[in-house]
Amino acid sequence: MKKFETLTAVAAPLPLINVDTDMIIPARFLKTIKRTGLGKSLFYTLRYDEDGREREDFVLNKPAYKDAEILVTGSNFGCGSSREHAPWALDDFGIRCVIAPDFADIFYSNSFKNGILLIKLPQEDVDKLIEGAERGANATVTVDLENQEIKGPDGGVMSFDLDPFKKYCLLNGLDDIGLSLEKEDQILAFEEKHRAAQPWSY
Repeated sequence: MKKFETLTAVAAPLPLINVDTDMIIPARFLKTIKRTGLGKSLFYTLRYDEDGREREDFVLNKPAYKDAEILVTGSNFGCGSSREHAPWALDDFGIRCVIAPDFADIFYSNSFKNGILLIKLPQEDVDKLIEGAERGANATVTVDLENQEIKGPDGGVMSFDLDPFKKYCLLNGLDDIGLSLEKEDQILAFEEKHRAAQPWSY
């Protein structure tokens, strides 16, 4: 998993509430278990019309936001079914951070396990960032995970809270497998001891 330390990137405004996982990636795209190739289906019904053509008025189709790595959105983002494809699609598109007043619990957990930083801010701070993000390509936001600060397009700085364990995992690029491998020496020592004590089980 890629480390998350400091990110300076264009922020795309998506001022919608209750964006569910089916809106993030519709169920018909869940046939794969691969984490790649899902970015093209992110927000499919919002990004494309009935003929599969890009909707020019959708934020991620606008030239200024096509390379956005930060998404600023409304409350209850990621509600609905607990599909891990939702964070996979965000990650494959290039979104590394989502900022909102709050998130659905399962989506929140899944996102961190896939290297995406989710930041909860008071509604008034989110509104300021959305307003700043509407400047287009000039809507550059800096997210400093170590210091838990966000620097908005206007230069203002906001602080955010984050669980220390989730912070540790992101800073070090550790998913569940990576966390286990941190204890590889202890695991190998246990296996060696167990093999010596019960050789017939090997």
